[in-house]
Amino acid sequence: MSITTSQQITKYYELYQNIDVTFTKEVIHATGLLPQQVFLKCMGEQWPCVLYSTSFVGAKVIASVKPALFDKIRRANNLVSIRFAFRDTGKGDPITFFIAGKVTGFSPYNQGAGDLQFLTFQFTQRPPDPLIEVLGHLLEANVNSTKRREERILITQDSLRKLAILSKETYLFIQGVPRKCILRDISFSGAKVIIVGIAKFLVQKDCILRMDMDEPRESYNLKGKIVRSEDVEGRKDLAAVAINYEANAVPMIYKMHINDYFAQTRKPGMKQAEGTQVGEAVVEDAEEAISEPESPGEQGTAEWKKTHLTERKIAPSPTSST
Repeated sequence: MSITTSQQITKYYELYQNIDVTFTKEVIHATGLLPQQVFLKCMGEQWPCVLYSTSFVGAKVIASVKPALFDKIRRANNLVSIRFAFRDTGKGDPITFFIAGKVTGFSPYNQGAGDLQFLTFQFTQRPPDPLIEVLGHLLEANVNSTKRREERILITQDSLRKLAILSKETYLFIQGVPRKCILRDISFSGAKVIIVGIAKFLVQKDCILRMDMDEPRESYNLKGKIVRSEDVEGRKDLAAVAINYEANAVPMIYKMHINDYFAQTRKPGMKQAEGTQVGEAVVEDAEEAISEPESPGEQGTAEWKKTHLTERKIAPSPTSST
């Protein structure tokens, strides 16, 4: 993740302060939220809750509002604090903080008759910088994934480091068969790779591109379709193919890595959408890396199929506050 300055945090707050972020499994994973460490605090006591959504001005949580908690909130004139906790990849201890707020509404969870309630909060203070940084980083990546979706990044040793991609050598699954390939360039919306195969038999095939990334160290499966191909001069057994990702299947952390790269790099250094011819150096890399399209084996395949997203115990449908 790129270093966030106080000026950038202020920009995040001004641009995104009223946008609600809903904590789906993917968002929990991308932000590093620690759901088990989120609590309500009122008059010195703490109650567990589920953080449903938050912005920079308010939040919505799900909690078991039994008479004891309801009475505490009433006696406190609806003033309650929410304890947030996020994973800190650079340290062992999580980042934790309280935000003071006022309960502005209750509504039954999933329109049920039990004591689970949605509690709507209005913050009484600006949230701490860590919350603005975490959510701002995610929101900016989501916005730029649309605004800059076609801007391509040429894969070099420098861009690999800035993107936190472990290697340009990876696998492309076509009809379930893993094929060794070399990353040529990537974007929010797609990638170009060099692969063993006859180009005319690969175009319009559904595929999955494996991406091994660091910070955090994980592998992602990017679903897409091969939309066009280019010949590799002097190598009839190799093809350069362009992949368009399925827009709704692109992992949020992948978007955040691409956004971090753009934050570190001036626009003139980026490749445009149409790509370029395959250079000699890239062909040499391809000959060495994909001359034998070996299968990664059962253990590797199992790892690619794992989902690294935190399981949500509650998947509510919000109702209006009263």
